[in-house]
Amino acid sequence: MSIHSVECNVGTNPITIETGKMARLADGAVVVRSGDTVVLVTVVSATKVKEGQTFFPLSVEYKEKAAAAGMFPGGYFKREGRPTEKEILTCRMTDRPLRPMFPKGYFYDTQVITLLLSADGENEPDILSINGASAACVVSDLPFAEPVGAVRVGRIDGQFVINPTNSQREHSQLDLVFAGTKDQVIMIEGSANELPEEDFIAALRVAQENVKVICEKQEELRAVCGKEKRAYELCLAKPELLEIGYEIAGDRIEEAIYALSKVERQKKVGALRDEVEAAIKERHPEATDFDVEQVFEYIQKKAFRISIMEKDKRADGRALKQLRPLTAEVNVLPPVVHGSAMFARGETMSLCLATLAPMEERQYMDNYTGSVNEKRFILHYNFPPFSVGDTGRFGGQNRREIGHGALAERSIAPVVPGEQEFPYAIRVSSEIMESNGSTSMASVCAGTMSLLAAGVPLKRPVAGISVGLVTEQND
Repeated sequence: MSIHSVECNVGTNPITIETGKMARLADGAVVVRSGDTVVLVTVVSATKVKEGQTFFPLSVEYKEKAAAAGMFPGGYFKREGRPTEKEILTCRMTDRPLRPMFPKGYFYDTQVITLLLSADGENEPDILSINGASAACVVSDLPFAEPVGAVRVGRIDGQFVINPTNSQREHSQLDLVFAGTKDQVIMIEGSANELPEEDFIAALRVAQENVKVICEKQEELRAVCGKEKRAYELCLAKPELLEIGYEIAGDRIEEAIYALSKVERQKKVGALRDEVEAAIKERHPEATDFDVEQVFEYIQKKAFRISIMEKDKRADGRALKQLRPLTAEVNVLPPVVHGSAMFARGETMSLCLATLAPMEERQYMDNYTGSVNEKRFILHYNFPPFSVGDTGRFGGQNRREIGHGALAERSIAPVVPGEQEFPYAIRVSSEIMESNGSTSMASVCAGTMSLLAAGVPLKRPVAGISVGLVTEQND
């Protein structure tokens, strides 16, 4: 048994990454420890692409074991059950920085699994999961571009604290999770208690410095025990088919994507795609639907990027910093609903319903890691298929709905009055009526208004917006 480890001296407690001891049949496996919190992270990727596969099937799972905290699971069966909200959010947080590190066109079924083996109640396992997932990929034979590091940043008594313990987080003005490579930002997630902008920017710089250390340690681990990278094939648009696509759609794709409404844009783009498909299959009968999709997606993305980079013009004809029309309305429902509000930005619309209840209605949660086990302010987000003009599964929340709800909830929570000032449990339900981008931020706006309409004395209104970045070489 050949065991190798590295120690990352960042934050309140060092992070140790060890490989070669457990789960040795996985393509990559590491044990990550901080304090007495320990997680096992594994990665396995198939060696063949499933027939008909048209996307990168990466799945990330995170599971907390009750035994990790010396407890029995709650409930009748005394066995860990369906994923909790915290487990789902940790899955999403681990997934996002990993996904861009795999090459475009890599369609091999890939699974990352994190198991919480020990929880000391102070050191949160989510940061360990992200770093462990990256390290497992780095030492494996998978085509993983470069190491990813992650840290949590708090601000206590005016000082930044890297990876604060749960006790310290209770006094922190900032809860920022930052993931990146040695010199690039990949993911920023968190919340702040009305932190000034200059302090937030400073927090990003501090985070990047510590992330660099973690990435360098993963490189050290790879140097001593990393596997030789496997051979693989990428599923990319074929050059001969791209030529046909440009011939048919090249000078007309911009007109289609500039259509003002989403429905009109989809119709024009769809009609153009059908023309491209017919031309390709006429000249290359062996071409598959996937081949056509790859060609058209490439042409469409290229047109989007050229339009933005060279013409300062976006898909619906807007300038780069131009907002869509904003509309807002409160008390849109009868007063039996405690508070209601609607917020729309172009073709994105959220209808929020606020409800007040006695404190006994607060939510209680199983807690193995020492983080919050009850909350009196809840925001639930629901995304029905009609919001995008589709049919589909209805009922039950998927990971996206859980994640978007948590994002909006964390945005509003800092301005909700304390229990002494306003002794009520509070629930906001965001029902997405239309979706054409950033419904989570629409939920923040509509949620704020619904709370004010219900008489909740918020400290200040909160608004949300989403921002994208497009780069081309040095531009």
